[in-house]
Amino acid sequence: MSVTLSIEAQDGHARTGILDTPHGPVPVPTFMPVGTQGSVKGLSPDEVAATGARVVLGNTYHLWLRPGAEVVAGQGGLHRFSRWPHAMLTDSGGFQAFSLATMCKRDDDGFEFRSHLDGRRCRLSPEEAVRVQRSIGADIQMQLDVCPPGGSAQPVLREACTVTTAWAKRCLEARARADEVSPIAQAMFGIVQGGTDVALRLEHAAELASLEVGGRRFEGLALGGFSVGEPIPAMYEVLGEVAHRVDPARPRYLMGVGTPRDLLVAIGAGVDMFDCVLPTRNARNGQALTRDGKLVIKNARWKDDPRPIDPECACAACAGGYSRAYLRHLFMCGEMLALRLLSIHNLHLYGELVRGARDAIRAGVYAAYQRAWLDRLDAGERG
Repeated sequence: MSVTLSIEAQDGHARTGILDTPHGPVPVPTFMPVGTQGSVKGLSPDEVAATGARVVLGNTYHLWLRPGAEVVAGQGGLHRFSRWPHAMLTDSGGFQAFSLATMCKRDDDGFEFRSHLDGRRCRLSPEEAVRVQRSIGADIQMQLDVCPPGGSAQPVLREACTVTTAWAKRCLEARARADEVSPIAQAMFGIVQGGTDVALRLEHAAELASLEVGGRRFEGLALGGFSVGEPIPAMYEVLGEVAHRVDPARPRYLMGVGTPRDLLVAIGAGVDMFDCVLPTRNARNGQALTRDGKLVIKNARWKDDPRPIDPECACAACAGGYSRAYLRHLFMCGEMLALRLLSIHNLHLYGELVRGARDAIRAGVYAAYQRAWLDRLDAGERG
């Protein structure tokens, strides 16, 4: 079995259902915590799963450089290596070419990186991205793509789409060749580019949806190249025009996004899957995310506050009785427990948001659910 999507209910463009994977069912909409090095920083697999997560994202570029795909494969694949029993998705390395642009060059064959670890030169082609991701063994691998910066001119956006499509074909071809030798139960998603150009986005989505090589098609389609410098309202506008028009038979994945507000808007637009480093990265910087907005734990106002981060939250930090005063004390002392508890809390909030969204969609009240969350976030931001 590879990966299949069954939709159980739809409310407007928002939808809920089950993504079946070789490592179990995943309810959608779903949020995928980021485990760049094969680990969600500071947390055990059991702690991550307790937040409701059923997919974790691993990063191909980082695992390729260290410890190496062969090491991961030799340990039985990333699931066994990391002790994560649920589904996994691996990015292809295309976003690292964007984020590490000063250490990377692109040509028609792929990317040449200068390793951020030791400076050695490494070439990542579509075929190498497929090979590495097959070795890692995640349930879903992503095609290698070109991610243009936000605000790029139309010719740059179109070139990114053209190259991404060419590489998509090469990825599907590499997968078909590998499956002829040793078939594995691993899905592959294509990545739609196009910046904030709605027409180009729709054109590219249709182009990738129609690709078929050796009887193989992409099992899912992702929207890449968002939250890379474009204005957030522009992202929302494009999502509202594009997401629900991406092939409804396949899962729709919005890559690298985002805030609770982003998820609420994108779910309403028809997106099924999300990943972002924000909840755990912000936690490590002392920021708790709540239904009322952000809480910066180092602020002196919490020095004597006996309340948990969020009295309505059932996470291990809040339900466990850890006070804001105690968490502030730990953070100011540089104690790792503060970062762990804040990470657990933030991931739990995301898990609760998508669980509530699924319930609201089934009940046919997603618009009211979204509005209640957004109104409360707005009120919290106003102070």
